[in-house]
Amino acid sequence: MSIFDEDLFLKGLAERKATLGAEYVEQSLSAADDFTRPFQEAMTAWCWGFGWGDDAIDAKTRSMMNLAMIGALGKMHEWELHCRGALNNGVTPEEIRAIIHAVGIYCGVPQALECFRAARKVLTEAGRL
Repeated sequence: MSIFDEDLFLKGLAERKATLGAEYVEQSLSAADDFTRPFQEAMTAWCWGFGWGDDAIDAKTRSMMNLAMIGALGKMHEWELHCRGALNNGVTPEEIRAIIHAVGIYCGVPQALECFRAARKVLTEAGRL
């Protein structure tokens, strides 16, 4: 028995793959075991199907919002992942820099420096620096 709506899961799966890349998503799902699979499935349905699947905010804007929020939380592994996704959704390096400036203003210089380190890595790997 599934703990989530199958339609939301499928919508979320498409959204998640479009932003994070099919290879990454398929690897995450295939690595899930009996302990982590329920969370992976529910997160895909809820976060990506319900949240990202809402057409009121376009994917580029949602990526920009995520970078600001995840940066504010200091969750740098997720920030790096979503920085790659932001590039996939059309966010430019200049926009990423402006987002980091906002993180620095509202969350402090040390957190902005962490975001710049992660962004430099992602942008360099993507050939955008």
